[in-house]
Amino acid sequence: MSTLTATAEEPRTAQARPAYRVTGRRVLSSEWAKLWSLRSTWITLGLGLLFLVAFGLIAASRYKSGIDSGHIDRDFADSTAVSLSLFGTNFAQLALGVLGVLVTAGEYSTGMIRSTLAAVPRRLPVLWSKAAVFGLVALAVGTLGAFVAFGFGSGIVSGTPAAMGLSHAGVLRSLLGAGLYLGLVGVIGTALGALLRSVAGGISVLVATFMLIPGLISLLPSSWQDNISPYLPSNAGESMFALTHDSTTLSPSAGLLVFLCWTALALGGAAYRLARSDV
Repeated sequence: MSTLTATAEEPRTAQARPAYRVTGRRVLSSEWAKLWSLRSTWITLGLGLLFLVAFGLIAASRYKSGIDSGHIDRDFADSTAVSLSLFGTNFAQLALGVLGVLVTAGEYSTGMIRSTLAAVPRRLPVLWSKAAVFGLVALAVGTLGAFVAFGFGSGIVSGTPAAMGLSHAGVLRSLLGAGLYLGLVGVIGTALGALLRSVAGGISVLVATFMLIPGLISLLPSSWQDNISPYLPSNAGESMFALTHDSTTLSPSAGLLVFLCWTALALGGAAYRLARSDV
């Protein structure tokens, strides 16, 4: 009798097991699907790519017209094909950073974050997956835009003192550095959205960090500027893709290290709040 009972209960035990397990690959797939299901993703990524290419071409065209007319602006006097082509990086970083904020903070504003964390109770894999997915997308868009802008920009300034090709020293490193910089900006935007849980708050902090604070630093005494300015996120990131450096800027490797520290700081704060506070 006991043998029959045990035999009858075996199918019930097998059916009680969950059909699916939460794995890192499945969380990544979920975040990938959510990212591309939003119309704002396509629009904002397109704007980021447009800003990077369009402003680079505008800068190259302005330099070319100045050379041809013999009245070149002082700001463009020492420009190279790389610096002209990457002129739109500051505008593209806003588009990609804002989209990064929307990736995380948007779920808090709609309440979808409750469903997300109910499906992934450990929470932190959600943050790592969002940051990884969007960071790689921003990296791809930034790298593509940098090479496209340089391809057209170098053609515009061909035959001028700014003319350069991919074979010139430092050019390839600068273009790849610009793509990496924009990818990390996207990760920082994602972290700010998770940390502040507000679209408006995340965007405000992002704009202040990359646009306003560097300008306010100029109000400090010059000795303070020299010690603080190179380590700001925007200036450290710029040194990653700058073709030339001087005593007031960081080297590409040092700039990358400093910018990675800022990225880790933002992600650490987001992870702490996600793990410690309710949604």
